[in-house]
Amino acid sequence: MSAFATAALLVLLGALYSFIHRRRTASVNGPKLPPGPWALPIIGNLHMLGNLPHRNLSRLARKYGPIMSMRLGYVPTIVVSSPEAAELFLKSHDAVFASRPKIQASEYLCYGRKGMAFTEYGPYWRNARKLCTLELLTKVKIDSFAAMRKEELGVLVQSLKQMAAAREVVNISKKVGELIEDMTHRMLFGRCKDYQRADLKALVQETLILVGAFNIADHVPFLGALDLQGLKRRMKAISGAVDHILEKIIDEHKQDASENQGNHKDFVDVMLSLMNETKNFHQEPSYLIEQENIKGIVWDVIIAAIDTSATTIEWLLSELFRHPRVMRQLQEELENVIGMERMVEEVDLENLVYLDMVLKEGLRLHPAGPLLVPHESIEDITLNGYYIPKKSRIIINAWAIGRDPNIWSNNVEDFFPERFTSSNIDFQGKDFQFIPFGSGRRKCPGMRLGLINIRLVLAQLVHCFDWELPNGMLPSELDMSEEFGLTLPRATHLHALPTYRLLPKV
Repeated sequence: MSAFATAALLVLLGALYSFIHRRRTASVNGPKLPPGPWALPIIGNLHMLGNLPHRNLSRLARKYGPIMSMRLGYVPTIVVSSPEAAELFLKSHDAVFASRPKIQASEYLCYGRKGMAFTEYGPYWRNARKLCTLELLTKVKIDSFAAMRKEELGVLVQSLKQMAAAREVVNISKKVGELIEDMTHRMLFGRCKDYQRADLKALVQETLILVGAFNIADHVPFLGALDLQGLKRRMKAISGAVDHILEKIIDEHKQDASENQGNHKDFVDVMLSLMNETKNFHQEPSYLIEQENIKGIVWDVIIAAIDTSATTIEWLLSELFRHPRVMRQLQEELENVIGMERMVEEVDLENLVYLDMVLKEGLRLHPAGPLLVPHESIEDITLNGYYIPKKSRIIINAWAIGRDPNIWSNNVEDFFPERFTSSNIDFQGKDFQFIPFGSGRRKCPGMRLGLINIRLVLAQLVHCFDWELPNGMLPSELDMSEEFGLTLPRATHLHALPTYRLLPKV
């Protein structure tokens, strides 16, 4: 069959599929779908997403409303863009929308969805989450790594101090990324060997690209087998490489287990101690913890911990460089609370009120996951008079909610931490105008760890150094372009010239 004939056949099949889909939807008795833009055959509304879907969906929501219906390929999709609507989906009817859509990336890059982030809602996910929160992400376990975080930050500060003395411009994006990687690897693995560290970094970056990429196979299923974009081939290659490294790391931990009998264990040690045990929480069906489960959960934690923390710190520093007034006020708080003769300690963080306001304002404007991780409905439901069918994909536009002038006033685009003065809004996801970590059952389980890393690194960099943009660049000239993916990093690396500002110890 010629290429033209093949293309024609695919279009015909797609049109037939679309016709049947529309007839099936039209036959549903009851309320209509939420309002939304007209969908094209086969591709639906995919052409409307563009390179920055969070911004384009926000613009569409201003026309069609905070609960908007779209069709991405053949996938019915509901876009949520207001706190009131988010509360309906993430609190009032959380159980209906707590699942995840099955996407190709989760099959190949998440060990057949044996991790947490992309696992469908059900007994396995509940057991895996409780395992992580009770065994890996407790306050006691996180606090036990405080000395490690202090050591890694000390190494970074000394490196930056030397660069400051030499008047070298720092690639902050690179430095912060490496710091978060090192801290994450030490918590998970003790410490990676050099080749493992380099390989993992490249694999994390490629995984984020593939998970965040538009994959036509997820939206137009009959085209999936053709792998038109080559994503499936890349996923298989990455999956094999990740598995090879994690297998080596786990084997090394097994060999060293007899020498590591102390109370202080890394995450892999804890997981291995539970391997081949049957875990049951609150009368859930029991699951045997096997090596595949360990690798799936560990890889989930690596992806979540490294990228979101580093991206958030980048944006916070970018905003501070653009707003010298806020930078000066934050440094004044640090001087008053810490003094100028020592670095910031973790015990100081709870006393840094303005730092907390700066962090909230940064996450309001730059949530690490602008659309959160998509949800999926597990049954038909009617909300606010709108029919939402089973298996609908639910997109929560946290970026749009954080920039809604009806919630945050007319200066919504300004970086103004003082808007949180005397505010009770916190990070827990109970205030639906501010949900950078999600809310409800699928709220990020690693929030506590992420917030400690972000606060500590940001406080240290601001307290120990003054920063100057390179080549005489004005704050207003700093490029703030975004690069959309699973997360929302800067499109270009952040560079600045440091000057060490702490006083020598007497």
